[in-house]
Amino acid sequence: MNPSLKNEPGSISTTTAMGAASNVKSEDVFRKGDAIDVAPNWKLVWWRFKKHRLALVSGVIFIVIALIAVFPDFFSTRNPHKTSATKSFMPVQGIHFFENGNFNPHIDKLVGKRNSKTLKMEWKAHETQKIPIEFFVEGYYYQILGMIETNIHFLGVSDPKSRQTIHLLGTDRLGRDQWSRLMHGTRVSLSIGLVAVFLSVFFGILLGGISGYYGGWTDLIIQRFIEILQSLPPIPIWMALTASLPRDWSVEQTYFAITIILSMIGWTTLAREVRGRFLSMREEDFVMAAHLSGCSQMRIIFRHMLPTFTSHIIATSTLAVPVMIINETFLSFLGLGLRPPAISWGVLLQEAQNLQSIALAPWLLLPGLAVIITVLALNILGDGLRDAADPYS
Repeated sequence: MNPSLKNEPGSISTTTAMGAASNVKSEDVFRKGDAIDVAPNWKLVWWRFKKHRLALVSGVIFIVIALIAVFPDFFSTRNPHKTSATKSFMPVQGIHFFENGNFNPHIDKLVGKRNSKTLKMEWKAHETQKIPIEFFVEGYYYQILGMIETNIHFLGVSDPKSRQTIHLLGTDRLGRDQWSRLMHGTRVSLSIGLVAVFLSVFFGILLGGISGYYGGWTDLIIQRFIEILQSLPPIPIWMALTASLPRDWSVEQTYFAITIILSMIGWTTLAREVRGRFLSMREEDFVMAAHLSGCSQMRIIFRHMLPTFTSHIIATSTLAVPVMIINETFLSFLGLGLRPPAISWGVLLQEAQNLQSIALAPWLLLPGLAVIITVLALNILGDGLRDAADPYS
């Protein structure tokens, strides 16, 4: 650079440019730091959670599963209770999205023929006979959230008036579509897990908060009751309680009873954690200041003390949902939980209890894969929330 240009009007020296750049960087850092200082707790948790890429992916998977649970009929291709003796144990029909380089979703038509020696129905795919598939097609009628009646489905055959059907996950021994039954089973199993966890969190916060805040005889009685519940083996107790349910109960009554049974023991661990937090916080300065300000005891508990570890409660609840789902699946699989005509993942896995069914139709085990994916997604999501909610991480 020409030295004479340093002092000319309108010229910018290298030192000035570097100083301006450093000032801009320091101003950006100051603004970021200032934003962190004034950001609410939920925003800080979200910023830390976004750094956990695997937890983000798990969150997206859980959102998709939740959408299926809310709108199972929309994602179904057939009425889940409709039977067809001529279509029993049809194999999985895979979707082909491209044909000759063009986007043309279709499946190969299956043609069945009974073996004269084994009397077993044998299905073969005819690659020359194709069933075209379209999105947002008409099908059987259903109600969205019990209010809006429609017949639009996410996936189906292009001509709904034809007798052609698709079975993405095959059929069971009664010819019922496994894909549609899996969609409806997702709603039941996931809702049982969420409702049971909600009840567990409610009782855990209520009884744990009362025990830790008031102490004395109240704390003694609640803690002894918790110890009695924790000393009971959960699986035999669940099996005994579910086996005692009347066999003539409706699906709704059994569903409600299973949810209550699953939440009976799940609240004890959270109650102990809430009690410990309340014992350590009730002597803090902000609690004493609330007392001196004339706040009621319920306002101090729910407005001042409980929000200090809301993130921990959210993370704990997320990690508890997979446990409830597995428990429901386990009980239903043994025939002690939900029973047909109810549809859940455990009820679907009942079809694969014997070796003959597995040998004839191994695709009946696919609901177990749905359980594994959901449990893994919720566990990873819970780990991410727990790390993001930890202020010392």
